[in-house]
Amino acid sequence: MIHSQAIVDPSARVADDVEVGPWTLIGPDVEIGPGCKIESHVVIKGPTRIGAGNHIYQFSTIGEATPDLKYRDEPTYLVIGDNNIIRENVTIHRGTVQDRAETTIGNNNLIMAYVHIGHDSCIGNHTILVNNTALAGHVQVGDWAILSGYTLVHQFCKIGAHSFSGMGTAIGKDVPAYVTVSGAPAEAKTINIEGLRRRGFSSEAISQLRRAFKIVYRQGLTLELAIQRLETMLRDTPEVQVMIDSIRASERGIVR
Repeated sequence: MIHSQAIVDPSARVADDVEVGPWTLIGPDVEIGPGCKIESHVVIKGPTRIGAGNHIYQFSTIGEATPDLKYRDEPTYLVIGDNNIIRENVTIHRGTVQDRAETTIGNNNLIMAYVHIGHDSCIGNHTILVNNTALAGHVQVGDWAILSGYTLVHQFCKIGAHSFSGMGTAIGKDVPAYVTVSGAPAEAKTINIEGLRRRGFSSEAISQLRRAFKIVYRQGLTLELAIQRLETMLRDTPEVQVMIDSIRASERGIVR
């Protein structure tokens, strides 16, 4: 299953059924779980842990050291979960000891061509990062978020669950859960209605989340007052809790 022209360090732990294409380099302190397929011309450096069922396409660089100038070759990590698709020319850097010392990718993500995921970032599950999306260091992306092509995300930003960015969006502040943003700089537009429909949210829940969006963005309230209004909705619409939590977790301030 490992091509004769691949270079795999003897200390790398590669499951027996992993496919590795020609001219791929797998370095020391790399672990690759069962069912993975690594195409040709991929570079994987450690310490990196890759789970089961991942497909990594050609010319991607996985687990490289960060170019962050404070990095001094400390032993930091990249951890990738299961069933991710990582397309051509993706770059994913390991962490720094000044933060978590670990970059983390969850499960069932689609990471499209030329995406960059910077050091200490944390990507959830079922996300889609479209071509040429670039995440600076320390970025957090919640479950089911979609970042359209050429989206740029400033360091330390948090992207909430089920949120959506339009093509070419420049995100410099946190994006609350469910919210659609676009523009450079990013501006909040509406709720990610189509995404929520596809994920089985009821019409009533979507309607209430649209109401929640208007409370935060259309009524001129402070965030504290807006959160108080949102909390009154929780008994009938528990989905609002995810939005409340994402706003309260913001440290940079939210896109408004």
